[in-house]
Amino acid sequence: MKYLPDKIGSYDQEDVLFLLRDISHLSIEKSTAEREESIQSGKAHYSEMLPVEYQPDAKYMRLYEEMLEKYARKVSLCVAVAAEKIIQVREINELVLVSLARAGTPIGILIKRYLQQAYGVNVPHYTVSIIRGRGIDETALHYILHHHPNASVQFVDGWTGKGAITKELEQSVARWNECGRPPLDAQLAVLADPGHCVKLFGTREDFLIPSACLNSTVSGLVSRTVLNEQLMDKEDFHGAKFYRELEQQDVSKAYIEAIALHFSPGLMKEAKQTVENEQDEQQPTWRGLQCIQEIQQRFQIKSIHHIKPGVGETTRVLLRRVPWKILVNPSAKQNLAHIYLLAEEHNVEIEYYDNMTYACCGLIKELT
Repeated sequence: MKYLPDKIGSYDQEDVLFLLRDISHLSIEKSTAEREESIQSGKAHYSEMLPVEYQPDAKYMRLYEEMLEKYARKVSLCVAVAAEKIIQVREINELVLVSLARAGTPIGILIKRYLQQAYGVNVPHYTVSIIRGRGIDETALHYILHHHPNASVQFVDGWTGKGAITKELEQSVARWNECGRPPLDAQLAVLADPGHCVKLFGTREDFLIPSACLNSTVSGLVSRTVLNEQLMDKEDFHGAKFYRELEQQDVSKAYIEAIALHFSPGLMKEAKQTVENEQDEQQPTWRGLQCIQEIQQRFQIKSIHHIKPGVGETTRVLLRRVPWKILVNPSAKQNLAHIYLLAEEHNVEIEYYDNMTYACCGLIKELT
């Protein structure tokens, strides 16, 4: 192999291998306002720079711990359901889990842990970068298939929003397959699919996945991925920063253990029953995208990219974009304490809006 990945991230290597280049030495952080202006004006692609890493205060971390305690078993059941669906379509002895950085990483680890406990198999697990508008890291795919020539690759992510990454993955894999390489299947597995755009999911309910509350400190201390060809070798792995200085605040391993604690024979039985009951509900309808198009029209938003649906995406808008307002589905408002807290901190308006499949939706302020 011409390129080898850097040792990066705070997870044990038995749980995941990040196929990334450590760019901790580069200074590419921009303020939220500067970054937003660069993205919206077309001066820079979002993947060429990083936001300043959000540091939650004690009040927010207490809320995170409360949400983890509240939702741990639900997350574990959704992990189990997703895992059971994966092994219906993949040969388990050739299975290789490939998580999409960074929200997919903890979910991929949990699926790996579940399969180990339920079936006694230790499947390889990697994390790779995929960037909207730029595609998947092909250097990482070459690495995986070099080490696992017969791999039955299963891509994993945390959740779906409006399906942008689902489409990006399909397009990237189509390009890969057209070049006569070992063929890959672009089918994506996620914990939550409120966008109704994948077949393999733990649930289609838009609920709070506790890991969505935080950034690197619940994702192995790894930043969002970066592809900046002015500073990096375009043939190399995509890059990410390793925030070693946040080691004291890191809850990445604790999060995994808190969820995995619930993998029991009873939960495994419940997961199998859930999969059996959902046989007729697997096909994607893309209902989420229809909701987004209605929101775009209703609020006269120029770019669909400024609409970020779902709890995870709304959290990201509040943490690292310039929000205009947050739409909250009244049926879910009692489960969105961290959204209310962040909105209050950033002085962002909340508007109730029930015509969507999502619990909430973040609208980015249009600057141009």
